[in-house]
Amino acid sequence: MNDSDQHTRPDTAPTSQIWGGRFNSGPDQVMDAINPSIDFDRRFYAQDIAGSRAHAAMLVAAGIISAADGAAIDQGLAEIADEIANGSFVFSRALEDIHMNVEARLREKIGDAAGRLHTGRSRNDQVATDFRLWVRGAIDAIDGQLRDLQAAFIEQAERHYATVMPGFTHLQTAQPVTFGHHMLAYVEMFGRDRGRFADARRRLNQSPLGAAALAGTSFPIDRDSTAAALGFDGPAINSLDAVSDRDFVIEFLAAAALTSVHLSRLAEELIIWTSAQFNYVRLPDGFTTGSSIMPQKRNADAAELVRGKTGRVIGALNALLVVVKGLPLAFNKDMQEDKEPLFDAADTLSVCLAASIGMINGLTVNAPAMRASLAAGFPTATDLADWLVRALNMPFRDAHHVTGSLVKMAEDRGVDLADLSLADMQSVAPAITEAVFAVLSVDASVASRTSFGGTAPELVRAAAAAARARYMAST
Repeated sequence: MNDSDQHTRPDTAPTSQIWGGRFNSGPDQVMDAINPSIDFDRRFYAQDIAGSRAHAAMLVAAGIISAADGAAIDQGLAEIADEIANGSFVFSRALEDIHMNVEARLREKIGDAAGRLHTGRSRNDQVATDFRLWVRGAIDAIDGQLRDLQAAFIEQAERHYATVMPGFTHLQTAQPVTFGHHMLAYVEMFGRDRGRFADARRRLNQSPLGAAALAGTSFPIDRDSTAAALGFDGPAINSLDAVSDRDFVIEFLAAAALTSVHLSRLAEELIIWTSAQFNYVRLPDGFTTGSSIMPQKRNADAAELVRGKTGRVIGALNALLVVVKGLPLAFNKDMQEDKEPLFDAADTLSVCLAASIGMINGLTVNAPAMRASLAAGFPTATDLADWLVRALNMPFRDAHHVTGSLVKMAEDRGVDLADLSLADMQSVAPAITEAVFAVLSVDASVASRTSFGGTAPELVRAAAAAARARYMAST
């Protein structure tokens, strides 16, 4: 359920329920605005309740609380999870955060037994545990979307393994490539993104639960059992680090920022390719919009929004780096500022991935327009230089100079290299033979690029199959 659909209880709960025993008066009124986090950390409810149920089960197994209290706690927490899920739970800003909102409701349901749940833990290790569980789930969801995006690229590559188009450097025609080859470049790019998220997931998968406030606890808790119950690889080793570490959030945001940059690069190409000047591809109607004044317009708005939203994700990474850079160990209230940038970045990345998947899945390729554009820019000039090296044993630098002279000749005459006569070519390099014309076609050019990772159609078809086996088999 969306956060905006949840209810909020009036701010009437007494502060003493949380930490008021130490103070003679309540907080200043401004604290009501700056202190509560329940407006955003309610998103942790499922993780918070899962952590509490695991903790309660461990307390029972360790003989720290009774089985009866443990059963009451577990049942009460399960009911609270249902209440939050169905929207009947009423949140209170006076209770500050998701942890105390859940605990207060648990006390309403089962009485004093609820107060035993917090034995051997602190909100510090509780939020760190919730946060890791949430980020872990977000990584798994994003990995699934990245996999779907790769699948869309692979399908396009399989369909267009031999469709020729200009390859660009400096956004100028460089050499012919195939559209399938271009699509597979993005498969590798987003494969690296998946690797970064997977690497971050491995590092975060240590349980802070039981580190308590910062120093551990004197109760005979079993941190290994709670770690296992929550799917962690084991407990975090150092209690100070366990509650103060936010590297896993920063790593998530760093991976998200780079993924967003890659999505932005893709979006930029789609915007260029769909322009009337290129007309290489057509986006599905559902990912374009019209103009309020110009009826002919078909704007690539989805791609433009993906490109624009990249700044939000990069900004989230910068925001958290600034928050953390001056924090001493262990927990500091500044860490409350770690959640909103993360939530926004995760939501933004997810919707951008969904839009990108939709655009690539529905992409229509204008192969004739791609081929026609290869008539400009002398895309086979490098093939000519390579032929001079192979056939005439000419040093490459000399071949480069000869080719440059021939390109200028063709440019001055307004023709392509293949349109020059043999006599024209021999006027620059007398040893050139009729055989040179065999390498000057676009199809011959792409077919000749047979080095590993090259754009030759048969290599592209094999590379698409290999990418499907390598990336689609993973879970």
